[in-house]
Amino acid sequence: MLMSSQASRYAHALLDARAESRLLPLLSAEEPLSVADAYQIAGRIAAIRTAQGEVQIGRKIGFAIKKDWDRYGVIDGVAEPIWAPIFDTTVRYADDNHGIQSLEGALQPRIEPEIIFKLGSAPPPQATLEQLADCIEWMAHGFEIVSCPFPNWEFTTADVIAAFGLHGALIVGEPHVLSSATRRNLAMLLTSSSMSLSCSTDQNAILRAAGYCNDILDSPLHALLQLHRLLQAQPMSAPLRAGEIISTGTWTDAYPIQAGQTWITAFSGIALQGLTVAFV
Repeated sequence: MLMSSQASRYAHALLDARAESRLLPLLSAEEPLSVADAYQIAGRIAAIRTAQGEVQIGRKIGFAIKKDWDRYGVIDGVAEPIWAPIFDTTVRYADDNHGIQSLEGALQPRIEPEIIFKLGSAPPPQATLEQLADCIEWMAHGFEIVSCPFPNWEFTTADVIAAFGLHGALIVGEPHVLSSATRRNLAMLLTSSSMSLSCSTDQNAILRAAGYCNDILDSPLHALLQLHRLLQAQPMSAPLRAGEIISTGTWTDAYPIQAGQTWITAFSGIALQGLTVAFV
């Protein structure tokens, strides 16, 4: 367990790096960091941001997709599912599923297409998958913009947890309120769906990826259940509560993005509209 002063030092270093849009050496290069240490740093960051007037409105799930994560920057080979808080200052809603997002100040930004849930009620401590689905008020498609403060997109799992879960911004499309029938069949509906991700510029348009929902811990609903159980095992963490929005994990690789590009998604197998977001 880190000393409180050390956790605060790391927290301020990460916050300053984000505010100044500059890279940092890996925290884990200075001293070994456990996952518990990283959540302690993340908790200190959340306390500082809350004291400065930001409001935590949800959480993101990371490392939910089934991949060999050492191919994507994780250098310790752990890459267990993780979570990080989401604040009101980083969430945008895209009217009619079209949006514009500035990349000013974003460190090595990448795009991740995801499913977003809003909880209408808090799940019971030992919730089943079906009980968890009953707690969801609405579902939406979104883009998470991840931002990495460490050189070359290389880090340990602990570094990721401490560094906001690499969360930069979340762009949320039109919410779809779930009917009782949809909630009952939500896991099956999501598992059978797929999504395409394309990038367009003034010169061309390229299909970048096709993502399948069942790559994400079987489905985004399963990822939400994993988060619920993870929080139950962390006495220092607040459980899921009504009103939270949850970003459930990327359906594709995290692709580098830059100003002048427009990224577009389309779904099959589920009644969700795709997103079109232009980056400036």
